[in-house]
Amino acid sequence: MEEASVRDISAPARIAPAGEGIGQEELALAARNHGLPLEALRYEVTPPGLHYVLVHYDIPAADADGWRLTVGGLVDTSLSLDLDLLRAFPAVTRRVTMECAGNGRALLSPRPVSQPWLVEAVGTADWTGVPLGLVLEAAGVRPDAVEAVFTGADHGVERGVEQDYRRSLPLPYATGEDSGVLIAYAMNGRLLPPQHGYPLRLVVPGWYGMAHVKWLRDITLVDAPFTGFQQSVAYRLRRSADDPDDPGEPVTRIAPRALMAPPGFPDFMSRTRVVHPGPVRLAGRAWSGHGAVARVEVSADDGLTWAAAEVTAPGAHPWAWQAWSCVWTAVPGRHTLTVRATDTGGRTQPLEQPWNRGGFANNLVQRVPVLCV
Repeated sequence: MEEASVRDISAPARIAPAGEGIGQEELALAARNHGLPLEALRYEVTPPGLHYVLVHYDIPAADADGWRLTVGGLVDTSLSLDLDLLRAFPAVTRRVTMECAGNGRALLSPRPVSQPWLVEAVGTADWTGVPLGLVLEAAGVRPDAVEAVFTGADHGVERGVEQDYRRSLPLPYATGEDSGVLIAYAMNGRLLPPQHGYPLRLVVPGWYGMAHVKWLRDITLVDAPFTGFQQSVAYRLRRSADDPDDPGEPVTRIAPRALMAPPGFPDFMSRTRVVHPGPVRLAGRAWSGHGAVARVEVSADDGLTWAAAEVTAPGAHPWAWQAWSCVWTAVPGRHTLTVRATDTGGRTQPLEQPWNRGGFANNLVQRVPVLCV
């Protein structure tokens, strides 16, 4: 009898051939995970049940009374902190927009086979917890440490590799006051929901969701860049469709994006929006992990012409999305509304897809079909 292996059940990454629709395995992923209903863009702070969710493996069973966060590796003093000890540190609350790195993947052609996100994998929450730098300062980081590795309690198999979910951050960024990295234990003023990492998670403002390790149980300081699966195999921007040796570039900060809360009312199946002639208020949110959004533009003719929208300033929440709005005068017929954001660094959303093999950081402009009757 052949020896069984997890590789027998764990398929390698692949690109769907032309004409292949969403398969049963992708539908199963889509049923486990969910995006933000776009009408919920009306909320400045997303209710937890509407915030996007991506769970790689299983939601762990977490006993808060027995939970410990260990801090070790290249530190002067190893720590084992229960929740009461963590709450004894000074707490801060930060409003952070979080977006899945695979947002927009299902719109790509050819399509990478994975969680089939459209554009809804986003949400904004008020996260409360302890600045990571305070915990590392209490442990005493040794001079030869270069990265912090974060381990979650979720365990599974991916592309034949059995693993705990692990990611790392460069130490200067992990401890920098400007980075805002948190060990969070509350979301919107309440304990973290199970699907959002109860009882502890990492929050890394400005970075895609893969960096925000949920169900956090260990931090280890190391003297060389971490090369675990989620760091060096997954979450890489590989531009070639057929070069398995392409190392790619790491996925890090969120590319600029604007989303529109769909106007009018929808057809049940097609989701095409229906409006009546006359002034129609268009509104939504825009964000970038590289800084504030400087400009949002809206088109009613699928990008042929553009008009500027009003954009709110980031104010007291530099890591959260910004509201935008404008008025469109609708006339009878079919229209494709399009919206794009540009940040203060000049980065803007493309009109054509920025393709890569994993389907990451695809910030192609949103297009909203509308029928005016």
